[in-house]
Amino acid sequence: MNIKRIGSVAAIAIAGAVVLSSCAANEGAGNTASSGSNASSDLTGTLTASGSSAQGTAQATWAAGFQDMASGVTVNYSPDGSGAGRENFMSGASDFAGSDAALKDEELSGTFEACAADTKGIDIPVYISPIAIAYKVDGVSDLTLDAKTIAGIFSGKITKWDDSQIADLNKDAKLPSENITVVHRSDDSGTTQNFSEYVSANAGDVWTEEPSQTFPYSVGDAAKGTSGVASAMGGASNAITYIDDSGAGDLDKAKLMVGDKATELSAEGAAQVVADSDIASGREENDLAIEIDRKDTAEGAWPLVLVSYAIACQEYKDADKGELVKGYLDYVVSSEAQDAAAKEAKSAPLSDDLAEKAKAAVESIK
Repeated sequence: MNIKRIGSVAAIAIAGAVVLSSCAANEGAGNTASSGSNASSDLTGTLTASGSSAQGTAQATWAAGFQDMASGVTVNYSPDGSGAGRENFMSGASDFAGSDAALKDEELSGTFEACAADTKGIDIPVYISPIAIAYKVDGVSDLTLDAKTIAGIFSGKITKWDDSQIADLNKDAKLPSENITVVHRSDDSGTTQNFSEYVSANAGDVWTEEPSQTFPYSVGDAAKGTSGVASAMGGASNAITYIDDSGAGDLDKAKLMVGDKATELSAEGAAQVVADSDIASGREENDLAIEIDRKDTAEGAWPLVLVSYAIACQEYKDADKGELVKGYLDYVVSSEAQDAAAKEAKSAPLSDDLAEKAKAAVESIK
């Protein structure tokens, strides 16, 4: 799964629901054409979805671009968090979900109200993005951290910026003798899931809690969603957080020790890790949940990465709704839509190999 090119970036802040109708068809995505079926131009109706706040900017871009080819379709996406998105989808309140974590086994064993009898939701990768360790520290603009130090900070074991573990990694930095303010997600978050998987895999002796979509330690300040975390960091001092790169804005971003090298955050590095990872086994035929290699130490790799999914029914009770979802997601996984998201959200386009698999999964939706 090799990424051909990565776009650069201008993040769009999204505080509430993304609602795009025909009057807004040309906002946000420019002249983004789809490689999807021409039949999409005949689609009419409304799609309602919620979930990943990390996907917020990308969803706004995709919804606008989709209207260039399907002006009769309105896409409503509310970035309420991955957990809320999956819950809404399973209850039938949403037509599809955005989630930075694939469906859990216990969720797959449950009921999907919008899906046809004896069918389940499937996970389709649509968005690959590095998670930044973003900080705002007096007098510091160049910071390197490793997994053990990150785990120590976010678990509350390292509390001062001039702690010896941080200082040892930053010999030339003038670290202040100030308390560290940790900012973390308050909601059920796929970003938290991916962050905790990374620190658990690489510093399990420090991060002793199991990977989870809820932040497990009683430390620091909590904020809801990517935008909430960004807002909290804006008003904080000597603070640090984990955040999807699309929401990091002007915050400084730490380098990550990958193997024995201090590595700068990049979408290319995130994409490389996904390319080096495997599709999870034992799931539905068209389910493309990815087992991310959190210990990837290849040159330039960024293992603190999230793969975000569109979760849809394999078969919908309402066939017309299924056609709407299929039409939209067919556009989302196209090269045009992926490149548009890379430009606006700093994400990595799906590789040719993964895009082909994702397109086949979308085509299987009924």
